[in-house]
Amino acid sequence: MIKPAELQAIGITNQRETTLLWDRHSGRPIHNAIVWQDRRTADLCNELKAKGKEPWIRDKTGLVLDAYFSGTKVRWLLDHVHGAQARAENGDICFGTIDSALLWKLTGGTVHATDVTNASRTLFMDLETRAWDNELLALFGVPRAVLPAIRPSAGVFGTTKGVRGLPDGIPIAGIAGDQQSALVGQACFEEGEAKCTYGTGAFLLMNAGPKKVTSRHGLLGTVAWQVGDEVAYALEGSAFVAGAVVQWLRDGLGLFEKSADVEKLASSVPDSAGVVFVPALAGLGAPHWRQEARGLICGLHRGVSAAHLARAALEGVAFEIHDLAQAMAQDIGKPVPMFRVDGGASANDLLMQFQADLLQTPIERAHMIETTALGAAFLAGLGTGMWTGLKELRNAWRPGKQFKPKMKADARAAHLARWKSAVDRA
Repeated sequence: MIKPAELQAIGITNQRETTLLWDRHSGRPIHNAIVWQDRRTADLCNELKAKGKEPWIRDKTGLVLDAYFSGTKVRWLLDHVHGAQARAENGDICFGTIDSALLWKLTGGTVHATDVTNASRTLFMDLETRAWDNELLALFGVPRAVLPAIRPSAGVFGTTKGVRGLPDGIPIAGIAGDQQSALVGQACFEEGEAKCTYGTGAFLLMNAGPKKVTSRHGLLGTVAWQVGDEVAYALEGSAFVAGAVVQWLRDGLGLFEKSADVEKLASSVPDSAGVVFVPALAGLGAPHWRQEARGLICGLHRGVSAAHLARAALEGVAFEIHDLAQAMAQDIGKPVPMFRVDGGASANDLLMQFQADLLQTPIERAHMIETTALGAAFLAGLGTGMWTGLKELRNAWRPGKQFKPKMKADARAAHLARWKSAVDRA
């Protein structure tokens, strides 16, 4: 353990779209945070789609109109907390994703800021200029006074002040949303390099280079990072449920006691016995973007056991990522080259091997699978000059295990046909 006084810098990484409003004077939230998976604003998204706003929003922000993003969550809070709109217009309320809220707390309420990666997930930021956009704010009726300042991902945002257990004056020097932070932690610094993080959800990101990118196949355009004046954009595919499906099998169905037990259970059978599990427990994300979709288990028969369900659930996660990789390949006009994997569920060898088989491409697991935290540390080090640049960070990344495709072509084709049929039903 290190002592608090030995801390050189603090990096923050966070679930990107989870939304909070708090009182600028007291620092107290005006309502519970609305988490990224919350679907309560789906109807508002559908109303805006019906008005034909989605193509314009997609072009400006790189995002689609979905309850996933912060914009409609802010609108819901302003509509449902008494007096919130007027207080927001008077500048008495702060909006932030969780990085902003943590920064506010760590600096004793002196800094209200966010980084460009988190700002790019709000539906309020112009992707090309990387600045808050007046037309988007007008569409959602959100006053500019509530917004944090947008800053690069590496650099000193502020210093600690009045935090129990920490000395004052430690710089908070790096901030990035979790998926972009993992992209940095995986050292994907060259255009075309990609990573997939298997956490609560699963997210495939590819470094798309220094120019704004808009997907034509259901993916998102987002900012990968900004270090000084150097900017990288990313193509992103989001599957809302990955590790969360294992939690559901554990807590909802009681199939095992610990999440780590899922691999042993699923490995006790040679296949899923024809069962397909579509893990749309929070709607379907990219490339389908169906808010109303619901989870589906099909192909059930008397021979199906808990082990077959567990295996089908893991395979469902891999199928989701296969769909994202296919959409990405269509966007860039060639197959996605080998990508790197991280996150808690990437420790599951059964899932990783099935993923490589579906993709027909090798995948490489990082030596340190918590690369989201590693990326935040890298950015904080860059922000304080501990590292001189991204190239120096590449040497700090270490590979772990590689998984190579083994499945025969006809078996793979049969798997994908069953998956497509199940998704169509969901």
